[in-house]
Amino acid sequence: MTFFGLSFAYLRDRGLNTVLNIALLALAVATLVILLLFARQLETRFDRDAQGIDLVVGAKGSPLQLILSSIYQADVPTGNIPLSSVEVLRENPSVSKVIPLAQGDNFRGYRIVGTEPAYPEHYGATLAEGRLWAKTAEVVIGADVANALGMALGQRFVGSHGMSDDAAAQGHDHAPFIVTGILKPSGSVVDRLILTSIESVWDVHGIAHGDEDDHDHDGDGKPDHAPGEHDHGDEDHDHEDHDHDSDGKQDHAAGEHDHGDEDHDHEAGGQKLDPEVTSLLVSYGSPLAAVQLPGFINRQTNLQAAVPAVEITRLLQLVGLGLDAVRALAVLLMLTAGLSIFVALYTALRQREGDMAMLRVIGASRASIFGQMIFEGVALAAAGAILGVLLGHGVIALAAANFRQLTELGLDAAHFEVGEVWIVAGALAIGALAALLPAVRVFRADIADTLTNSR
Repeated sequence: MTFFGLSFAYLRDRGLNTVLNIALLALAVATLVILLLFARQLETRFDRDAQGIDLVVGAKGSPLQLILSSIYQADVPTGNIPLSSVEVLRENPSVSKVIPLAQGDNFRGYRIVGTEPAYPEHYGATLAEGRLWAKTAEVVIGADVANALGMALGQRFVGSHGMSDDAAAQGHDHAPFIVTGILKPSGSVVDRLILTSIESVWDVHGIAHGDEDDHDHDGDGKPDHAPGEHDHGDEDHDHEDHDHDSDGKQDHAAGEHDHGDEDHDHEAGGQKLDPEVTSLLVSYGSPLAAVQLPGFINRQTNLQAAVPAVEITRLLQLVGLGLDAVRALAVLLMLTAGLSIFVALYTALRQREGDMAMLRVIGASRASIFGQMIFEGVALAAAGAILGVLLGHGVIALAAANFRQLTELGLDAAHFEVGEVWIVAGALAIGALAALLPAVRVFRADIADTLTNSR
């Protein structure tokens, strides 16, 4: 039997102890791997989705909420803002690009976002098949949406009110959408969205707008007005014919989120809905804009300007505090596993001193015996490290499969980080150090004394 085979035989002989040591180290490695994947992938997704967006303008509220809902599509919008805000910002000479967004609906949990072709272009998204929307009720879907829902060109569907998949949510049966294009995977937030024109979102919610012509939603060449739907002419809208909810109250306008049980009765007092958007993604054309524009908007208008770089840095700092605490516990757990390996090997050595001495008698060198002890420590650490890496990725995969919010934040169990190599190397080093003292004891042992004491 080789020395390696002899080492494995000794480990098998202490089966329960060996399994417990491996499990303890695996838990520590898995925790570190999970923290590493979560922190790095979250930061990468935040940086990628916010690239090129210098400012987000929306309704007053939490600036972080505005950033998360507008850039990352991961929160509820703060409200709506006047459509005139788009042109006001576009006329500002220090602004190079303004992309409006209109939110408020979803299809099976995937958000329907009204916008302009500049939005997918901003993220470098290109068509895999089909074409972009050319008129109202036409949509382009992201790659993740197409894969998850099995959607294809020409498919019709009805959106539901709200940002999440809620079976109780009211569906907009009077205004179905049709898929005209599917985007290639871009690795950005666009992959998880259903994109259409802002006018489409207005039409779904019965909001009159100046660009309304006869919309052919069926593709049959005739205007498509469902019974009770508004007429795209100059006539007044009878909101009583738009009873979208069972309580007879009109659905929220595009981009309005669900404030608890609050209902908006648009018929009350004959109030007419004005076209609005949810938020604006702004890119600066001049460094001066970064100094002047956010402060001007926040102080002198009813709007809110949030800087993505500032808010995401603040968020990562808050998240980082919690991650650092858990990471410290994981390191402590790994050190505990190393101590456990040391105790196990040292105790086993006391029981095997006679065997070691006999190996020396039959010709084994001190270096061979020393190497055997180090190998046992490293073998335990290697088993725990490999199991820990697999366990860490398995937990990430399980969490992403059950919580789609994690997938939306970019958490991918199939992605490996370079830092995982250092985690494994650290585990191996701990195993080697744990075996070092028992190995030194064997190296210095006197054969005659050992054989005498082992009788």
